Amino acid sequence: MPILAILQYPNPRLAEKATRVDNVMDPRIQTIIADMFETLYASENCAALAASQLDIDNPPHITVIDFSEKKDQPLCLVNATISDPKGLTHTEEGCMSVPFGTYAKVERAETIHVDALDQHGKPLRFDADGFMAKCIQHELDHLNGTLFIDRLSKLKRSRVDQKIDKGYRLQAKAEKAKKD
Repeated sequence: MPILAILQYPNPRLAEKATRVDNVMDPRIQTIIADMFETLYASENCAALAASQLDIDNPPHITVIDFSEKKDQPLCLVNATISDPKGLTHTEEGCMSVPFGTYAKVERAETIHVDALDQHGKPLRFDADGFMAKCIQHELDHLNGTLFIDRLSKLKRSRVDQKIDKGYRLQAKAEKAKKD
């Protein structure tokens, strides 16, 4: 199973919406799920990944999650939807697709209800709160073509974009110096 490339902002593919999965047991879908878990476990400090943030053509509506300490509690959500949001939180978020240690406070629902299919096509229905609720909302945003930085005010977004631009300039400068 290959480790997939994680797309980096400002890659325009990060704005693509994922497509609904009609047959979870399709071999292509099963391979994508396995590759997504492999990528998740190979990535340091990664709690979850959405198919649309990976180098997958026509990404399906799939997210994989495992933020357990031992990385032994895999959760796959296919065609997930959220309902019954309650409460609000404003907590820091980061993202594997937003480089240079970029974090910002984002408003999310405190609790949510989730309907999805698991990796075997069986229905899942559960309530989530805390970090799990934030994580699911973050990943479903990805599947809808939205990054957490898209939820920031214009001023905060401008600061984030400046930080990322500076990071890319410094990275390019370091790579050039390495070649010279």
